[in-house]
Amino acid sequence: MKRLLIVALAGLLTACSTTPKQTAPVTIEKYTDISIYDSQALEFINPKAQVEVLATGYAWTEGPLWIDEGFLLFSDIPNNTIEKYTPGEGVELYLQPSGGTGLYPDDDQGGSNGLLLSEKGELIALQQGDRRIAAMDAPLQAPTPDFIPLTDHYQGKRLNSPNDGVIASDGRLYFTDPPYGLAKGDDDPRRELDFNGVFALEPTGELVLLDDQVKAPNGIALSRDEKTLFVAVSDKDNPQWLAYDITAEGELANKRVFFDSRQVENPGPGVPDGMAVHSEGIIFATGPGGVWMFTEKAKLLAIIHTGRLTANCTLDTKQKNLYITAHDALLKVKLKP
Repeated sequence: MKRLLIVALAGLLTACSTTPKQTAPVTIEKYTDISIYDSQALEFINPKAQVEVLATGYAWTEGPLWIDEGFLLFSDIPNNTIEKYTPGEGVELYLQPSGGTGLYPDDDQGGSNGLLLSEKGELIALQQGDRRIAAMDAPLQAPTPDFIPLTDHYQGKRLNSPNDGVIASDGRLYFTDPPYGLAKGDDDPRRELDFNGVFALEPTGELVLLDDQVKAPNGIALSRDEKTLFVAVSDKDNPQWLAYDITAEGELANKRVFFDSRQVENPGPGVPDGMAVHSEGIIFATGPGGVWMFTEKAKLLAIIHTGRLTANCTLDTKQKNLYITAHDALLKVKLKP
Protein backbone atom coordinates (compact mmCIF):
# COMPACT_ATOMS: atom_id res chain seq x y z
CA MET A 1 0.00 0.00 0.00
CA LYS A 2 1.37 3.40 -0.95
CA ARG A 3 0.52 6.84 0.40
CA LEU A 4 -2.54 8.31 -1.33
CA LEU A 5 -2.12 11.80 0.03
CA ILE A 6 0.82 13.36 1.81
CA VAL A 7 0.64 16.62 3.68
CA ALA A 8 4.30 17.55 3.62
CA LEU A 9 6.38 18.88 6.42
CA ALA A 10 5.48 22.54 6.83
CA GLY A 11 8.55 23.46 8.84
CA LEU A 12 9.21 24.39 12.40
CA LEU A 13 7.23 27.37 13.61
CA THR A 14 8.78 28.02 16.95
CA ALA A 15 11.79 26.75 18.87
CA CYS A 16 13.07 27.02 22.40
CA SER A 17 14.59 24.74 25.03
CA THR A 18 13.16 23.01 28.04
CA THR A 19 13.98 20.37 30.63
CA PRO A 20 12.00 17.49 32.15
CA LYS A 21 11.39 19.58 35.26
CA GLN A 22 9.78 22.54 33.49
CA THR A 23 6.75 24.07 35.19
CA ALA A 24 5.77 26.61 32.52
CA PRO A 25 3.82 25.83 29.35
CA VAL A 26 6.26 25.63 26.47
CA THR A 27 5.66 24.64 22.88
CA ILE A 28 8.98 23.56 21.43
CA GLU A 29 7.84 23.28 17.84
CA LYS A 30 4.82 22.76 15.65
CA TYR A 31 4.72 21.02 12.30
CA THR A 32 2.35 19.26 9.95
CA ASP A 33 3.09 15.89 8.40
CA ILE A 34 0.02 13.67 8.07
CA SER A 35 -0.60 11.02 5.42
CA ILE A 36 -4.24 10.34 4.61
CA TYR A 37 -5.10 6.92 3.16
CA ASP A 38 -8.88 6.99 3.45
CA SER A 39 -11.33 9.91 3.60
CA GLN A 40 -12.86 8.48 6.80
CA ALA A 41 -9.83 9.85 8.62
CA LEU A 42 -11.09 13.38 7.90
CA GLU A 43 -13.97 12.78 10.32
CA PHE A 44 -11.42 12.68 13.14
CA ILE A 45 -8.43 14.76 12.10
CA ASN A 46 -7.65 17.78 9.97
CA PRO A 47 -4.92 16.81 7.48
CA LYS A 48 -3.22 20.11 8.31
CA ALA A 49 -3.42 19.54 12.07
CA GLN A 50 -0.26 20.54 13.89
CA VAL A 51 1.87 18.09 15.81
CA GLU A 52 2.83 20.09 18.89
CA VAL A 53 5.90 19.25 20.93
CA LEU A 54 4.90 20.06 24.51
CA ALA A 55 8.10 19.04 26.30
CA THR A 56 11.39 17.37 25.54
CA GLY A 57 14.64 16.39 27.23
CA TYR A 58 13.62 12.95 28.46
CA ALA A 59 15.40 9.63 27.91
CA TRP A 60 12.45 7.48 26.67
CA THR A 61 8.83 8.48 27.24
CA GLU A 62 6.07 5.88 27.57
CA GLY A 63 2.77 4.99 29.20
CA PRO A 64 0.67 8.18 28.78
CA LEU A 65 -2.41 8.17 31.01
CA TRP A 66 -5.02 10.93 31.01
CA ILE A 67 -6.61 11.64 34.40
CA ASP A 68 -10.14 13.06 34.31
CA GLU A 69 -9.21 15.74 36.82
CA GLY A 70 -7.38 17.41 33.94
CA PHE A 71 -3.79 16.23 33.74
CA LEU A 72 -1.63 13.65 32.03
CA LEU A 73 0.87 11.24 33.56
CA PHE A 74 3.64 9.60 31.55
CA SER A 75 6.73 7.52 32.25
CA ASP A 76 10.37 8.29 31.55
CA ILE A 77 11.66 4.74 31.83
CA PRO A 78 15.46 5.17 31.97
CA ASN A 79 15.17 8.05 34.47
CA ASN A 80 12.83 5.96 36.68
CA THR A 81 10.24 8.73 36.89
CA ILE A 82 6.62 9.53 36.22
CA GLU A 83 6.05 13.05 34.92
CA LYS A 84 2.87 15.14 35.14
CA TYR A 85 1.67 17.43 32.36
CA THR A 86 -1.10 19.94 33.07
CA PRO A 87 -2.45 21.93 30.12
CA GLY A 88 -1.65 25.59 30.59
CA GLU A 89 0.92 24.84 33.27
CA GLY A 90 3.48 22.47 31.76
CA VAL A 91 5.39 19.47 33.05
CA GLU A 92 6.65 18.66 36.53
CA LEU A 93 8.08 15.63 38.28
CA TYR A 94 5.29 13.47 39.69
CA LEU A 95 7.02 10.41 41.15
CA GLN A 96 10.52 8.96 41.57
CA PRO A 97 11.34 6.11 41.66
CA SER A 98 8.50 4.80 39.56
CA GLY A 99 9.42 1.23 38.77
CA GLY A 100 12.94 0.36 39.81
CA THR A 101 12.91 0.31 43.60
CA GLY A 102 15.68 -2.22 44.26
CA LEU A 103 13.54 -5.22 45.13
CA TYR A 104 16.41 -7.54 44.21
CA PRO A 105 20.10 -6.55 44.41
CA ASP A 106 20.86 -7.31 40.76
CA ASP A 107 17.73 -5.75 39.22
CA ASP A 108 18.00 -3.11 36.53
CA GLN A 109 16.70 0.32 37.49
CA GLY A 110 14.24 0.98 34.68
CA GLY A 111 11.14 2.78 35.85
CA SER A 112 7.48 2.34 35.06
CA ASN A 113 6.34 1.67 31.52
CA GLY A 114 2.57 1.43 31.06
CA LEU A 115 0.34 3.33 33.48
CA LEU A 116 -3.28 2.44 34.22
CA LEU A 117 -6.06 3.63 36.50
CA SER A 118 -8.07 1.02 38.40
CA GLU A 119 -11.82 1.25 38.93
CA LYS A 120 -10.96 2.32 42.49
CA GLY A 121 -8.91 5.24 41.20
CA GLU A 122 -5.53 3.65 42.01
CA LEU A 123 -2.52 4.33 39.84
CA ILE A 124 -1.22 1.01 38.51
CA ALA A 125 2.31 0.86 37.13
CA LEU A 126 3.85 -1.82 34.95
CA GLN A 127 7.33 -1.70 36.47
CA GLN A 128 10.24 -2.73 34.29
CA GLY A 129 12.95 -2.59 36.94
CA ASP A 130 10.97 -4.46 39.58
CA ARG A 131 9.53 -6.85 36.95
CA ARG A 132 6.04 -6.64 38.31
CA ILE A 133 2.68 -4.85 38.21
CA ALA A 134 1.95 -2.77 41.30
CA ALA A 135 -0.54 -0.22 42.59
CA MET A 136 0.70 3.02 44.14
CA ASP A 137 -0.20 3.02 47.83
CA ALA A 138 -1.05 6.73 47.90
CA PRO A 139 -3.72 9.09 46.53
CA LEU A 140 -3.27 10.40 42.99
CA GLN A 141 -2.98 13.95 44.27
CA ALA A 142 -0.33 13.07 46.86
CA PRO A 143 1.95 10.49 45.19
CA THR A 144 4.61 8.55 47.05
CA PRO A 145 6.91 5.74 45.81
CA ASP A 146 5.10 3.12 47.88
CA PHE A 147 3.63 0.21 45.96
CA ILE A 148 1.39 -2.78 46.56
CA PRO A 149 2.40 -5.68 44.26
CA LEU A 150 -0.42 -7.13 42.18
CA THR A 151 1.54 -9.76 40.28
CA ASP A 152 5.23 -10.54 39.83
CA HIS A 153 5.57 -14.31 39.28
CA TYR A 154 4.04 -16.91 36.99
CA GLN A 155 4.21 -20.49 38.23
CA GLY A 156 6.98 -19.54 40.65
CA LYS A 157 9.12 -17.70 38.10
CA ARG A 158 9.65 -13.95 37.91
CA LEU A 159 8.00 -12.10 35.07
CA ASN A 160 10.29 -10.69 32.36
CA SER A 161 9.35 -6.99 32.48
CA PRO A 162 5.63 -6.10 32.27
CA ASN A 163 5.26 -3.55 29.51
CA ASP A 164 1.77 -2.37 28.59
CA GLY A 165 -1.72 -3.16 29.82
CA VAL A 166 -5.42 -2.47 29.50
CA ILE A 167 -8.20 -3.00 32.05
CA ALA A 168 -11.56 -4.41 30.94
CA SER A 169 -14.85 -3.27 32.45
CA ASP A 170 -14.97 -6.41 34.61
CA GLY A 171 -11.60 -5.55 36.17
CA ARG A 172 -9.56 -8.04 34.18
CA LEU A 173 -6.11 -6.62 33.39
CA TYR A 174 -4.58 -7.75 30.10
CA PHE A 175 -0.84 -7.12 29.73
CA THR A 176 2.27 -7.99 27.75
CA ASP A 177 5.48 -9.29 29.27
CA PRO A 178 8.44 -8.95 26.87
CA PRO A 179 12.10 -8.84 27.96
CA TYR A 180 12.70 -5.18 27.03
CA GLY A 181 13.38 -4.15 30.62
CA LEU A 182 16.22 -6.64 30.96
CA ALA A 183 19.63 -5.36 29.90
CA LYS A 184 20.31 -8.30 27.57
CA GLY A 185 16.72 -8.94 26.53
CA ASP A 186 15.92 -12.52 25.60
CA ASP A 187 19.49 -13.51 26.41
CA ASP A 188 19.60 -11.97 29.88
CA PRO A 189 20.82 -14.57 32.42
CA ARG A 190 18.33 -13.27 34.98
CA ARG A 191 15.40 -14.19 32.79
CA GLU A 192 13.35 -16.99 34.35
CA LEU A 193 10.51 -17.54 31.88
CA ASP A 194 11.45 -19.09 28.55
CA PHE A 195 8.77 -17.19 26.63
CA ASN A 196 7.36 -13.69 26.18
CA GLY A 197 3.77 -13.74 27.30
CA VAL A 198 0.39 -12.15 26.87
CA PHE A 199 -1.35 -12.46 30.24
CA ALA A 200 -4.57 -11.65 32.05
CA LEU A 201 -4.59 -10.75 35.72
CA GLU A 202 -7.99 -11.69 37.09
CA PRO A 203 -9.75 -9.54 39.72
CA THR A 204 -9.23 -12.52 42.05
CA GLY A 205 -5.46 -12.15 41.69
CA GLU A 206 -5.05 -15.24 39.51
CA LEU A 207 -2.55 -14.80 36.68
CA VAL A 208 -3.61 -16.50 33.44
CA LEU A 209 -1.27 -17.08 30.48
CA LEU A 210 -3.14 -16.36 27.25
CA ASP A 211 -0.41 -16.67 24.61
CA ASP A 212 3.25 -17.67 24.88
CA GLN A 213 3.94 -17.67 21.13
CA VAL A 214 4.49 -13.97 20.42
CA LYS A 215 8.13 -13.12 19.84
CA ALA A 216 7.97 -9.44 20.81
CA PRO A 217 4.63 -8.47 22.41
CA ASN A 218 4.31 -4.80 23.29
CA GLY A 219 1.27 -2.50 23.10
CA ILE A 220 -2.15 -3.91 23.93
CA ALA A 221 -5.73 -2.69 23.60
CA LEU A 222 -9.36 -3.80 23.66
CA SER A 223 -12.09 -3.18 21.10
CA ARG A 224 -15.07 -1.11 22.22
CA ASP A 225 -17.21 -4.19 22.86
CA GLU A 226 -14.27 -5.90 24.62
CA LYS A 227 -14.62 -8.93 22.38
CA THR A 228 -11.33 -8.39 20.56
CA LEU A 229 -7.83 -8.01 21.96
CA PHE A 230 -5.15 -6.22 19.93
CA VAL A 231 -1.44 -6.79 20.52
CA ALA A 232 1.44 -4.94 18.86
CA VAL A 233 4.43 -7.02 17.79
CA SER A 234 7.65 -4.99 18.04
CA ASP A 235 9.69 -7.39 15.94
CA LYS A 236 11.76 -5.43 13.41
CA ASP A 237 11.75 -8.46 11.11
CA ASN A 238 8.00 -9.01 11.43
CA PRO A 239 6.39 -5.71 12.53
CA GLN A 240 2.65 -6.18 12.83
CA TRP A 241 -0.43 -5.92 14.96
CA LEU A 242 -2.31 -9.06 16.03
CA ALA A 243 -5.97 -9.52 16.88
CA TYR A 244 -7.65 -12.23 18.97
CA ASP A 245 -11.25 -13.08 19.75
CA ILE A 246 -11.97 -13.20 23.49
CA THR A 247 -14.18 -16.18 24.25
CA ALA A 248 -16.96 -16.31 26.82
CA GLU A 249 -14.58 -18.32 29.00
CA GLY A 250 -11.99 -15.53 28.85
CA GLU A 251 -9.59 -17.38 26.57
CA LEU A 252 -8.14 -16.14 23.29
CA ALA A 253 -9.15 -17.65 19.96
CA ASN A 254 -8.80 -16.95 16.24
CA LYS A 255 -5.35 -15.39 16.47
CA ARG A 256 -4.68 -13.45 13.30
CA VAL A 257 -2.63 -10.65 11.78
CA PHE A 258 -4.64 -7.45 12.13
CA PHE A 259 -2.25 -5.37 10.02
CA ASP A 260 1.32 -5.81 8.79
CA SER A 261 3.13 -2.48 8.69
CA ARG A 262 5.21 -3.68 5.74
CA GLN A 263 2.14 -3.09 3.56
CA VAL A 264 3.04 0.61 3.64
CA GLU A 265 6.10 1.73 1.76
CA ASN A 266 8.70 3.60 3.84
CA PRO A 267 6.44 5.00 6.60
CA GLY A 268 9.42 5.86 8.80
CA PRO A 269 11.52 4.31 11.56
CA GLY A 270 10.13 2.31 14.45
CA VAL A 271 7.97 -0.71 15.22
CA PRO A 272 4.37 -1.26 16.41
CA ASP A 273 3.91 -0.21 20.04
CA GLY A 274 1.22 1.32 22.26
CA MET A 275 -2.42 1.97 21.28
CA ALA A 276 -5.49 4.00 22.21
CA VAL A 277 -9.07 3.28 21.11
CA HIS A 278 -11.53 6.09 20.34
CA SER A 279 -15.19 5.71 21.36
CA GLU A 280 -16.07 5.62 17.63
CA GLY A 281 -13.86 2.58 17.18
CA ILE A 282 -10.83 4.26 15.65
CA ILE A 283 -7.56 2.69 16.82
CA PHE A 284 -4.62 5.05 17.24
CA ALA A 285 -1.59 2.75 17.09
CA THR A 286 1.99 3.91 17.41
CA GLY A 287 4.28 2.32 14.87
CA PRO A 288 6.81 3.04 12.14
CA GLY A 289 6.90 6.77 11.49
CA GLY A 290 4.41 7.84 14.14
CA VAL A 291 0.76 7.09 14.95
CA TRP A 292 -1.34 4.94 12.61
CA MET A 293 -5.12 5.30 12.49
CA PHE A 294 -7.15 2.14 11.84
CA THR A 295 -10.78 1.11 11.95
CA GLU A 296 -11.55 -1.96 14.03
CA LYS A 297 -11.83 -3.81 10.70
CA ALA A 298 -8.14 -3.06 9.99
CA LYS A 299 -8.66 -0.33 7.38
CA LEU A 300 -5.72 2.08 7.46
CA LEU A 301 -7.00 5.66 7.56
CA ALA A 302 -3.94 7.81 8.20
CA ILE A 303 -0.47 8.09 9.66
CA ILE A 304 0.46 11.03 11.86
CA HIS A 305 4.21 11.41 11.37
CA THR A 306 6.02 12.49 14.51
CA GLY A 307 9.61 12.75 13.33
CA ARG A 308 10.66 10.57 16.27
CA LEU A 309 10.54 6.94 17.33
CA THR A 310 7.06 6.72 18.80
CA ALA A 311 6.11 4.59 21.80
CA ASN A 312 2.55 5.19 22.93
CA CYS A 313 -0.50 7.45 22.90
CA THR A 314 -3.72 8.25 24.74
CA LEU A 315 -6.82 10.43 24.40
CA ASP A 316 -8.11 13.00 26.85
CA THR A 317 -11.56 12.66 28.39
CA LYS A 318 -13.42 14.48 25.62
CA GLN A 319 -11.24 12.93 22.90
CA LYS A 320 -10.26 16.37 21.63
CA ASN A 321 -6.54 15.77 21.94
CA LEU A 322 -4.25 12.85 21.19
CA TYR A 323 -1.19 12.82 23.47
CA ILE A 324 1.84 10.96 22.18
CA THR A 325 5.03 9.80 23.88
CA ALA A 326 7.81 9.75 21.31
CA HIS A 327 11.42 9.07 22.26
CA ASP A 328 12.57 12.15 24.22
CA ALA A 329 9.32 14.11 23.95
CA LEU A 330 5.67 14.57 24.80
CA LEU A 331 3.56 15.54 21.77
CA LYS A 332 -0.04 16.55 21.15
CA VAL A 333 -2.33 16.58 18.13
CA LYS A 334 -5.78 18.19 18.22
CA LEU A 335 -8.60 16.04 16.89
CA LYS A 336 -11.95 17.03 15.47
CA PRO A 337 -14.65 17.12 18.16
